[in-house]
Amino acid sequence: MSTRQDAGLGAVARVRGVREQDDRLGLQLALAESRSLHQRAEQLHALLATTPTTEGPMTPQELLGHRLDLGRIGEAAQDASRGADSADVVSAEARVRWEAAKTRLSAVERLIEMREARRRAAIERGLAKEADDLAAQRWLREQTSTDRREVAG
Repeated sequence: MSTRQDAGLGAVARVRGVREQDDRLGLQLALAESRSLHQRAEQLHALLATTPTTEGPMTPQELLGHRLDLGRIGEAAQDASRGADSADVVSAEARVRWEAAKTRLSAVERLIEMREARRRAAIERGLAKEADDLAAQRWLREQTSTDRREVAG
């Protein structure tokens, strides 16, 4: 990259790169949190499904306590499921932010590449013009020297 000509775009690319990296890390954290909450919800649902409704003969107080425990596990499972659903929404939003940041970074990088390609093409055109001029001068000298020999000879 031509540092002088694209210094501003270079700064924009660095800022966009940092933003994309931050958003990618945010997405990774959101996905990890979502996975963790889903695992917790699954564990609680499995516990609820595997816990027997009665454990043999019980006194009314034991039965009531057992039912209350099952109710608490059920509530915790529902809360965990709602938390996992919320984490899924946060993950989806984080993915959208990251994809937007990635797109912006790619656009700036592409603009820098296009400018570099234009500069290279301009340099190549200049070199080709210079080579054409040198070839034309050489041809003209050869023609002039041939004309002089014909006139002299």
